Amino acid sequence: MIFLIFFCIVFLFFAFLLAKATYVVKQAEVIVIERFGSFHSVLKPGLNFVMPFADKPRQVLWTFIQEEARSGKMYRFSRYIDRIDLRESVYDFPKQNVITKDNVTMEINALLYFQITDPIAATYEIDNLPQGIEKLTQTTLRNIIGSLDLDESLTSRDMINEKLTAILDEATDKWGVKVNRVELQEVNPPRDIRDAMEKQMRAERDRRAHILEAEGFKTAAVLEAEGKKSAHILEAEGVKMSQVMRAQGESDARRLLAQGESDAIKLVRDAIPNQDPLPYMTALSYIKALPEMMKDKNGKLILVPYEASAIMGSLSGIKTLFKDLEK
Repeated sequence: MIFLIFFCIVFLFFAFLLAKATYVVKQAEVIVIERFGSFHSVLKPGLNFVMPFADKPRQVLWTFIQEEARSGKMYRFSRYIDRIDLRESVYDFPKQNVITKDNVTMEINALLYFQITDPIAATYEIDNLPQGIEKLTQTTLRNIIGSLDLDESLTSRDMINEKLTAILDEATDKWGVKVNRVELQEVNPPRDIRDAMEKQMRAERDRRAHILEAEGFKTAAVLEAEGKKSAHILEAEGVKMSQVMRAQGESDARRLLAQGESDAIKLVRDAIPNQDPLPYMTALSYIKALPEMMKDKNGKLILVPYEASAIMGSLSGIKTLFKDLEK
């Protein structure tokens, strides 16, 4: 019975020693081990064994910032941890007041993305790493914003982010920290400044709207004028072409009529070689006009032309011509 009790005590003692000597480290985490108060080793991910009672993990003071779900306010608390996370961490800083070059107070909220690259330096070079990064970020941000006026602070976020990232990365290198980037989440000027900026933006939008409306009216008027101009030009060209074609038609008709008369006279002249064809042509014209000359407006009255004797003379002349042709 005593032996069984002794065996149980020994078993529990060794189980306790094994529990104190065994550490399971998760992926992307490390544990800094101290032996009798001085640095000994860093436990990597996996199953690790240390010397019981002699080796102990170093407790690191770490500040956490969380946001209340109801009020939305940020609050912080600090506690000791023995495992250092090597993954990239996001640190959301509470809003802070900064003063610009033109003495305007603004509220700025920044996000910091950093990663621990040297857990030994992060443990022994600084007491509270998140708090140290926060204070360094606040002072650096005040210096950068203090060298800019309000308009530059509102429009130069990328430049501010780049400057913050470069300065913080260089300053935290001795702490074993790599600052990947810094983002300004909110930049809030005072209420009166925001109201003035809103009025300015509204006035600018109204001005642009009026300019666009005026340009639209101008373009419409120009297009309408150009359309009327083109229509008038086309109408004038149509009238011109119509008149030209009409004139050409009349000219061609007169030319053809004259050509026909010339050919007729030539034929008559060829038919009576040694005679004047004028009496013959005159007699034909009288004969053609005689039926119309013998009618009144109602078509009843028969008029005898005053030059009837001349007509008869022309007829006698034609008779003479025909006799000459028979010879």
